[in-house]
Amino acid sequence: QHQVAELWLKLLLHELHSARDLLATNDLSPALKRLARVKHVLKQLVEQWDVLATLTPSEYAEIRPFLATSSGFQSWQYRSVEFLLGNKNADMLRVFDHDGEVRDGLAQLLAEPTLYDEFVRYLSRRGYAVPAAVLDRDVTQAYREVPELVTLFAQVYAAPAEHWGVYEACEEFVDIEDLFQQWRFRHLQVVLRTIGHKSGT
Repeated sequence: QHQVAELWLKLLLHELHSARDLLATNDLSPALKRLARVKHVLKQLVEQWDVLATLTPSEYAEIRPFLATSSGFQSWQYRSVEFLLGNKNADMLRVFDHDGEVRDGLAQLLAEPTLYDEFVRYLSRRGYAVPAAVLDRDVTQAYREVPELVTLFAQVYAAPAEHWGVYEACEEFVDIEDLFQQWRFRHLQVVLRTIGHKSGT
């Protein structure tokens, strides 16, 4: 499971980086294409848990001795995806203190704008009323809701035809968040079903 997930995460990272870079250069349409691909990758990650969900606790106990130690918590690619999507936490860098190259790469990503940061910057360049506090925020911190942006997006959703590209991008972001949460929840449910609260791999 973890090895296959790492391959999907590699593709996910490529597409997220690409979408972010395209937004930074005002190329919304190709960025939306990348986000559509991100959704397909996340669907694969969600659905692959269906196979592992067929393992009963006794079946898992039979193969457990042959599995190496591994954890999604230790995956630098997973952490990179979280950082790109806005769930930033500098404390997570300590997990990778044993690998300076990986830690440095994550530290760099921590200091870079998220996908969402580049989206709101894009909105500002297109004339939308994005507060300066949002544009100048400390990007090393996890994103927090800003009431003024809620108002902005309410206007977009009140007249989607007038803001179609932005509306479509918002929907892509909502879908991506939903799928990412499904993936995490499915992981938790399969683990609880198979091993309960015991230590896994």
